[in-house]
Amino acid sequence: MRRAQRYVAGAALGAGLLALGLGLRFGSAVGFALALAVPSVEAWLHPWLEDPVREEVAFPADGRPLRADLYRGAKPRAALLLVHGLSRAGRRHPELMRLAGLLSARGHLVLVPEFEGLAAYRLGGREVDEIRAALRHLRAVSGGRVAIVGFSFGAGPALLAAASVPELRLAGSFGGYADLRHVITYITTGIHTFGGRRYVHRQEEYNRWKLLALLVGFVEDARDRALLETIAERKLANPSEATGPLEATLGDEGQRVLAITLNQHEDAVAPLLAALPFRARQALDLLSPLAVVPRLSGRLVIAHGAGDDSIPFTESLRLAEATGGRARVAILQTFHHTGPQPPQTIWASLSHRTRDGWNLFRLVDDLLSAR
Repeated sequence: MRRAQRYVAGAALGAGLLALGLGLRFGSAVGFALALAVPSVEAWLHPWLEDPVREEVAFPADGRPLRADLYRGAKPRAALLLVHGLSRAGRRHPELMRLAGLLSARGHLVLVPEFEGLAAYRLGGREVDEIRAALRHLRAVSGGRVAIVGFSFGAGPALLAAASVPELRLAGSFGGYADLRHVITYITTGIHTFGGRRYVHRQEEYNRWKLLALLVGFVEDARDRALLETIAERKLANPSEATGPLEATLGDEGQRVLAITLNQHEDAVAPLLAALPFRARQALDLLSPLAVVPRLSGRLVIAHGAGDDSIPFTESLRLAEATGGRARVAILQTFHHTGPQPPQTIWASLSHRTRDGWNLFRLVDDLLSAR
């Protein structure tokens, strides 16, 4: 559980860095940055910040009510939708709430929905329709153009939904993906490629069980789906727990999904993907945003940690390439998926952090110019 909390907190912090620029020209850049990174500074700056109002709202999405928090400052000048990643806390994760509050205090109307699938570590496709409904609701409330920022595995559905929205002001992705097949290869083998280069990154076994939880929703056999859900939940709670007896009772469909989760060999990925149930293979296509990125009507801003062990940074490079030069991308050497990495050496850290600071500044400037 602690690892999962770190994972979510890091995604929220990364999102904060992406969203930083959305408020910088309406106050002190240094103060706002410090408030995001150091909660104690936020209290010190409180006299100079508006007190945002958070109200619970609900609106129809995919035939059911979608719950959300709407953060509204005194004079909102822009509207932003935040899409959380894999998080048990969903819209109420403390870091995400703090980020939304800071943004609303700097002149934004911020909508943060609760995506039940993502909160349960699922990615089934319903999220895309829910995000579209959230964008429609935000446009109706704000009366103007809107922007969207997605984090981690929430960034894919966010981009898919954004591609169908006319006059979108801006779309942002932090630690997002382009093609889920590449993510599966990375999580199971540590290998990723881009532009003719091949990279190998040491993987944590915990990521396999996040992958299994994501794939469970694509299993049609009800018995296998229930067994895989139990295995995933137990492994996420304690990766060392023995689940062999449960695994042995899986049927053919469940065994095929488990096989790709446990695989560690690069040359086995393609045949294992091809052996997945049809619904799973179809979902991998439908939930991969690479093909729709050229249709985004606004600018695309992207940031990714070079040391991300959940989604490889090369996925963000693919997203940027697909825009044909319309995207701003920052690959941050001092970040992984859970936030800043510990420095290897003082001088190397200073050098990398200086470059990362400059990249973030350019990203911020792009965000502001889009406004």
